[in-house]
Amino acid sequence: MSFDQPVDRRSVGATKWDLLASAIGVEAADALPMWVADMDFPPGEFLQRAVTGVRDGGFYGYFSTLPHFQQAVAGWMADRHGWQADPGHVIATHGLGNAIAMCLQTYTAPGDEIAILTPVYHEFAAKVRRNRREVRELPLAIGADRRFALDFERWEGMLSGRERMLVLSSPHNPAGRIWTPDEQRALADFCARHGLLLLCDEIHHDLVFPGERHVPFPVAVPDAMDRTVILGAASKTFNIAGARTGYAIIPDEGLRTRFAACVTALDIQPNRFGVEMTRAAYSPEGAAWVDALVDYLAGNARTFAEGVARIPGLAAMPMQSTYLAWVDFAPLGLSREELQKRVLGNARIGPSPGPPFGTGGELAMRFNLGTRRAHVDEAVARLQRAFADL
Repeated sequence: MSFDQPVDRRSVGATKWDLLASAIGVEAADALPMWVADMDFPPGEFLQRAVTGVRDGGFYGYFSTLPHFQQAVAGWMADRHGWQADPGHVIATHGLGNAIAMCLQTYTAPGDEIAILTPVYHEFAAKVRRNRREVRELPLAIGADRRFALDFERWEGMLSGRERMLVLSSPHNPAGRIWTPDEQRALADFCARHGLLLLCDEIHHDLVFPGERHVPFPVAVPDAMDRTVILGAASKTFNIAGARTGYAIIPDEGLRTRFAACVTALDIQPNRFGVEMTRAAYSPEGAAWVDALVDYLAGNARTFAEGVARIPGLAAMPMQSTYLAWVDFAPLGLSREELQKRVLGNARIGPSPGPPFGTGGELAMRFNLGTRRAHVDEAVARLQRAFADL
């Protein structure tokens, strides 16, 4: 397929487009939504066949295909990521966000502190607070390569002793930083030292750019599985978040039993369409589609970075994966209000605001590059015009 194919997602119930004015404040008819983390690409034909297959089957009652779902997930991990996951360790969830919430309820108690590495996906902190836990921000450093870096020395002095869990985004959202095996080992040691369960969100793990390599946490640190839960979904890779289907992979029997009990108690299951779409995605056809997608996304990232670099004093953080670019506008010396006026008002672009991502996001914005190249070109041109007077 061509990822340059124009797709009109307005007025079809797409959050990214239909709620841009109310959620972000950009009301222009020619606005470019670059906030919600889904893509403006039509689904692969293999996904459409999965949906129509269920529809045309004429049966919408209870279904028995979850074992096939588990096999598909485990097979994808082996084929794409070199991780020999046991299908019996896979538990289906009603999306990844639901899985995070159930982990909070399963493994922690109200009032416990949950550590997150900021700036990070804003829903981590939001889910912690909604579940009556407390957020412990551990700010990431900026390395010599201008990417996010772990900062254990600083973090050691920031812990209260009430932390019970660390939630990791791997690869990191925003900016697609890939944590190396050595860094993952250091994180596992940090968690062991402080008695923290590690909740590893690997939903972006398929969106790795050519020439880069992501190593799943269980492969990097196999001896830490007694205190690790891995979360994933096909939704980010294949643009099927509306299917509301994800999974937890929990090698440790004790942790898995506790999580399964929470799933049973809440009676929250994925729907059949989502299960079948995931099975279709995790296939040879799906793999070929992903290979083409990451090539295209890497091109979008280059286009965006080169364009932003032409604005004096500004640079996008170098990306290794995913489509969520991060730009810190702090070097420009402008207020948050002035930045919003220029980006949302003058440029008519709707990115995700940085403050909800936590410490380090005060004057930053996240830009969704999961769209056709023409939109990225237009966004870059608008940003250049919006800051041309500096």
